[in-house]
Amino acid sequence: MPELPEVETVRRGLQPAMEGSKILKAEARRKDLRFPFQKDFVARLEGQTVTGLGRRAKYLMADLGSGDVLLMHLGMSGSFRVLDDHGSGTPGQFHHPRSEDRAHDHVVFHMSSGAAIVFNDPRRFGYMKIIARQALEEEPLLKGLGPEPLGNEFDAAMLARSCFNKKTSLKAALLDQRVVAGLGNIYVCEALFRSHLSPRRLAATLSTKKGEPTDHAGRLVTAIHSVLNQAIKAGGSSISDHRLTSGELGYFQHSFQVYDREGEKCQTGGCSGIVRRFVQNGRSTFWCPKCQK
Repeated sequence: MPELPEVETVRRGLQPAMEGSKILKAEARRKDLRFPFQKDFVARLEGQTVTGLGRRAKYLMADLGSGDVLLMHLGMSGSFRVLDDHGSGTPGQFHHPRSEDRAHDHVVFHMSSGAAIVFNDPRRFGYMKIIARQALEEEPLLKGLGPEPLGNEFDAAMLARSCFNKKTSLKAALLDQRVVAGLGNIYVCEALFRSHLSPRRLAATLSTKKGEPTDHAGRLVTAIHSVLNQAIKAGGSSISDHRLTSGELGYFQHSFQVYDREGEKCQTGGCSGIVRRFVQNGRSTFWCPKCQK
């Protein structure tokens, strides 16, 4: 499933075509995706200007002139592509075809910018929902989400407070969207490796008995910032379904230092360890047992 860097990459690709542009026509070509579309879904979109296109955790959020917000989630296989007036995109150097079956083009936004924004989702795990902005704080899909890992409020002190007295593993804590929003399996593995912290370490070790951040918390926050920013710059990671809006592949997967590198030599300078894999909370964890403590 796309994680924060992939969703942020998609947001940046959609922004020039959507932000400041009016939705002249909206098409919902089926009654549902993962969830049914609202009965007034199309009516609440048509004629509305997209005043801003943001992201919260793994959600895209389009602010509309009406005061509504269009919440969009890519699910497992969802992707957007931007078509010009002639119905063609402009694929770049890393272009690979996504789903070629146009039967999976489930939602289309025709914009006053001249672009058509097409949402294709073969597995239909993605979803869209329109929410009144004043109701966002109580929206079940968003309520309880933790801080944005690239936001100003996310620092070692906040992470230490969130992990204070937690009995879970450090990896499980970081995957908990209430602790920090938007992180997934790939970037948690990478951040733990860069900070030389074991995924099996207790989350509580990020704070002292008084709730103050330890050195581990500081190193981990720095690693999270580093890996996310690097991944966004690279267009995210294309493991199976992720593509940019132009059809290009993200290429951060070529920079993985530990994820999916089972049996390879550890990339930490001076370490003779071998990357291992084990299943943790139902997910594959990749780590170096020698330098991650």
